[in-house]
Amino acid sequence: MAYKVENVNGCTKKFVFTFDNLDLTEQIKVALKQKQKTVNIKGFRKGKAPVAMVEKLYRPQVESDALNNFLQKELFEAVNKEDVRMVGYPALENVKYDQGKSVSFDAVVEVFPTVELKDYSKLSFKKDSVEVKEEEVENVKKNYLAPKAEMKEVADAKAKLAKGQFAVFNFEGEKADGEKPENMKGEEYLLEIGSGQFIPGFEDGMIGLKKGDKKTIELTFPADYHVADLKEAQVKFHVELLEIKERSYPEFNDEMAKELGFESVADFQTKTKENLTKQKERQVEEKLNQEILEKLIEENSFEVPKAMVVQQENYLKQDLSNNLKSQGFSEDMLGEYFSKWASDLTTKAIFQVKSGLILDTLAKKYNIEATDADLDVKIEESAKLTGLQPEQVKEFYMKDEKMKSNLMYAIREEKTFKKLAEDVKIK
Repeated sequence: MAYKVENVNGCTKKFVFTFDNLDLTEQIKVALKQKQKTVNIKGFRKGKAPVAMVEKLYRPQVESDALNNFLQKELFEAVNKEDVRMVGYPALENVKYDQGKSVSFDAVVEVFPTVELKDYSKLSFKKDSVEVKEEEVENVKKNYLAPKAEMKEVADAKAKLAKGQFAVFNFEGEKADGEKPENMKGEEYLLEIGSGQFIPGFEDGMIGLKKGDKKTIELTFPADYHVADLKEAQVKFHVELLEIKERSYPEFNDEMAKELGFESVADFQTKTKENLTKQKERQVEEKLNQEILEKLIEENSFEVPKAMVVQQENYLKQDLSNNLKSQGFSEDMLGEYFSKWASDLTTKAIFQVKSGLILDTLAKKYNIEATDADLDVKIEESAKLTGLQPEQVKEFYMKDEKMKSNLMYAIREEKTFKKLAEDVKIK
């Protein structure tokens, strides 16, 4: 055997290769033929120059390619022989080549770690209860009726602005140094109180104002605000309330319910409660699953490959970039944001990688796989929640192999959590 394997840590191995008698004849022949196809030599058409001439002109490069092919071949044969599950690309180090005679090199390879979980049967968790309030059903109804609602001014001059109402107002921001930037001014601005459109504290500061009232609201901008010179800035907002408005909704009767896709008001009530219950149950399950994973990671220490962490960080960055761009972030703002929160992204990526490895270990322990039957059930569930036809949902996932693969992976995780829940204590 021309190599030995050293364990660097739980997810890294080093292959140490030594070849005292090196013959690259076959590799050089292959490299020459490859080079012959691509070179342009005066007097010959591309790819038609004699092999001897190609070797004479490009011998050092050809030999380098041959050596590289040899190293790669030996490494991957060794990896297969040792049955190593490699992650990412190997790093070649300490290459020592005595031309045509011998070569030695090291290959550092990251591998999938073996996760051995401690006994988790005594771990205890609390699962939140699920309750749907009439207020939540009413909010859903208002969302359905919103496009048909009229915006009307509140006639009572003594009425005080409340959450859920709309303020029509003028405002002007003043920085600590007295500057009043143009981008901090607005006239006859319409704002729903409680919508969270303005920075924290602004909308709360307007509650209780009456038509014609003026007020100065003193606030501090968030540390992560997207405008650099306003981060943690202390600002006074001078506001004048011009009008109080609120939505006037049409009557919600059986006829209106049918127009919105339901059989009746009673049908709306029943289906809305069912959907809200399912949504809350899913949220409760997600919260419980997160707590279980956090505890398992806390209880079981193991290293993870850097390549997997970097890949997960890239996924997170891409997803976050898309969201921030939709909010108006420029490339410079994105760069500043990711620079500031880099460590948080890394921490989140490590957690997600460890979670995936733990769930994979448990799925194998429980012999769990996602089947086509599971997929059909999940598609039916998604169709009911979204209001789409099952055929539409299925087409959405089937047209993209990656989308389908991600869904199957999620199904496998979901089944794993259900089995795991039987083996831990849940109150």
